[in-house]
Amino acid sequence: MVKVRVIFTKAKSIFTKTKIPSCSFVLNPYVGCEHACLYCYAKFLCKWKNHGRWGSWVEVKENAPELVKGKHVRSKVCMSSVSDAYQPVEKKLMLTRRVLENMDKRTDLSILTKSDLVTRDIDIFERFECIEVGLTVNGLDERIRKVLEPRAPKHEKRIDALEMLHESGIRNYAFISPLIPELVDPEAIVKETKSFVHHYFVEFLNLRAAGRKFVEWLKNNFPECYEKMMNRDELRKQVNHVKTVLAKSHVNIAGIVTHHEGFKIIL
Repeated sequence: MVKVRVIFTKAKSIFTKTKIPSCSFVLNPYVGCEHACLYCYAKFLCKWKNHGRWGSWVEVKENAPELVKGKHVRSKVCMSSVSDAYQPVEKKLMLTRRVLENMDKRTDLSILTKSDLVTRDIDIFERFECIEVGLTVNGLDERIRKVLEPRAPKHEKRIDALEMLHESGIRNYAFISPLIPELVDPEAIVKETKSFVHHYFVEFLNLRAAGRKFVEWLKNNFPECYEKMMNRDELRKQVNHVKTVLAKSHVNIAGIVTHHEGFKIIL
């Protein structure tokens, strides 16, 4: 059992303006993430947060429920951007749940998580006028998942959560990420989920933000995959292949994110 340091903090504000496309504000009840994904772009926070390696600490904005109370944000809010609102510590602290309980239910809210714990709060989701809940899925082989996403729930649990959200009438989406050629099969994921997923968002791995440790792991364990990720022409072929696969599947696509020529969303 890995011991994670929990740091309680007081935030001055909770809604933060963002440049994330299709979203005006982000809301992070936590900073840092116990899931400790090896490829996580948010590891950059360790430059300013002197708490230790990524995945070994979590900051808890304990006054977040009070900060959302009485606030009506008229633009879309995304939860979260530098953490997971349903990481393991949430099961005990229920901070995200308390935030949602206090939040104005007219808020246009989008939640993204890797955890099936999100289904615990379906009763609150049902009170919102406009809400969508997404699960990050990638179907990684279990041996690889244990290395890349050591403390995140298994793929099957995330799929079950998507189905439960659908059955409860909550608009859901599958965020296929990170898409790593040869390791992640988007066609298989779509086949497995298309009967109960409203729409899909696909993100190719951001190799630069994934960091040196991940790059070394990929190069040593999957050299052919590494070469494809480093080759822009090959990546363009992969993007076109994914576009073709998704088009043939006749599913709703919110976008495909690429990073090899800067941050881009294509349809």
